[in-house]
Amino acid sequence: MSFQVTVTDMACSACSDTITKAIQTIDPTAKVNADPKTKLVSVDTLASFSEIKQAITTAGYTVT
Repeated sequence: MSFQVTVTDMACSACSDTITKAIQTIDPTAKVNADPKTKLVSVDTLASFSEIKQAITTAGYTVT
């Protein structure tokens, strides 16, 4: 499945790295593109949307 979410408090490349690692903890094969400039995170994963959202939230970020 592919998802695109907005993470309004992603501010820098370190944030995008943290979000990517959090998602890949749930699904190590996930393809993640987290862009701090646009605040968009695109994910191609086998995990559900709720699992991805929870991983980002647990990492300390807000999904809108």
